[in-house]
Amino acid sequence: MRFGLGLPQRTDRYDIESDVARIARGAERAGYSSLWVYERVLFPLPAAGGRNGVPGLPWSDGYRTCADPFTVLALASVATQDVRLGTCVIVAPLHSSLHLARTLATLDLASGGRVVAGFGCGTSSDEYRGAGADFVHRGRSLDEAVDACRALWGPDPVSYRDSRMAIENALVSPKPAAPLPVLLGDGTTRRSIERIAGKADGWLPMGTSAGAIEKGWKQIRDRAAELGRDPGLLELIPRANVVFRPPVARADRQPFHGSLQQVVDDIAGLAELGATEVLIDLTWTARGGEELLDLALQVLGELDAAGLH
Repeated sequence: MRFGLGLPQRTDRYDIESDVARIARGAERAGYSSLWVYERVLFPLPAAGGRNGVPGLPWSDGYRTCADPFTVLALASVATQDVRLGTCVIVAPLHSSLHLARTLATLDLASGGRVVAGFGCGTSSDEYRGAGADFVHRGRSLDEAVDACRALWGPDPVSYRDSRMAIENALVSPKPAAPLPVLLGDGTTRRSIERIAGKADGWLPMGTSAGAIEKGWKQIRDRAAELGRDPGLLELIPRANVVFRPPVARADRQPFHGSLQQVVDDIAGLAELGATEVLIDLTWTARGGEELLDLALQVLGELDAAGLH
């Protein structure tokens, strides 16, 4: 199994100027296969729609500051040579599809063809209002963003039209070094399963239980086969937001929260479900760049010892 590492983006805890490059280099040297960023564009006080679609649920303080994901990936690109550079996830409907496609293609060219485009539609109505985007039709906008990016990355001249944009017989540049893999978050609703099975190159489940991942992954693969796609080509890359604490024996322990051994056991469970890679995010538990890199090396060492890497 391959492992990816979440890059530091919290400006209240990490020094973006130095930590991103140092951690990226150290992670690649240690054997991580990929580096990842996420997107938060603001922190509402309070959140009008709650968090993760739950009214009244406050946002985690960890989201108070978040560096721009594209800039962080560019810093990591310069510091590394081979690791993949992924977004898990960009809230695609918050962006113009033309701008999104050009930004990712530029990053791909600058990194020698290493970008993985992870898109989602998000859950925050506050962020949508801030971006001037349509929260009600966010699922449709995500569908259109995937279709638009694929068209814009394709051969010139480009002609493409949807509810948000129209391009007629135009040269659109730059193009990525090769067709970019597009993976999608969300995936437990019927519509999102259909979207991943029909449009995506894989699934990025986040905050999802092992049981839900197992069920969702089977549904995605089965539906992809029904649509004439090869399910064996799809990637499953769950995100593990790790928080270290003393061992927790409760049956309702949150996945990836607990001792190092418990976290390793949780990751082993993902391997059994068919995960091709696991994104390990330690930025929630580390208190600075030096500790983040130390923990990243320690976790990978334990995964090696367990025969998972």
